[in-house]
Amino acid sequence: MTAMEAIKNRRSIRRFKPGAVVTDEQIKTLLEAAMLAPSACNTRPWEFVVVKDRVKLNEIRKAHPYTGMLETASLAIIVIALPESQERGRNSLPKDYYPQDCGAATQNILLAAVELGLGACWCGVYPKENRIAEIREILGTEKLPFCVIAVGVPDETPDPRGWLDENKVTYI
Repeated sequence: MTAMEAIKNRRSIRRFKPGAVVTDEQIKTLLEAAMLAPSACNTRPWEFVVVKDRVKLNEIRKAHPYTGMLETASLAIIVIALPESQERGRNSLPKDYYPQDCGAATQNILLAAVELGLGACWCGVYPKENRIAEIREILGTEKLPFCVIAVGVPDETPDPRGWLDENKVTYI
């Protein structure tokens, strides 16, 4: 599958086959894809929490209003942002690019999932303070949860929702 095919085939999957297994090898591939994302000055301002525990998945689902798909997802990957990694005192180091960098890592997970025959759905946490607080409590951390990505074997095939809109392009 080419990169463009993965991009065109990517969908936000909200229904998964209950009980389907995502292998440790597939999880490792998703995490590798995430960590290959570009980041400002290669600061890699991220960590990842893989949640397989059904009790924790249900807690996240109850805390975050848009994660209902965790009921049937095999797991969730929570992207943790590390803003402090871009504030280490190097004068030339760009600050506060972690949202872009974590977004790139998240998109890499979504595209790798397509290539692996999996489905995924990106559910934002940052910058909503109440969601941040609730996910921190569930994970038992003070670190910054950026998003929750539901992962599993798709049980739906949504129609595409994106397209090239030339009216939104300016050539200079």
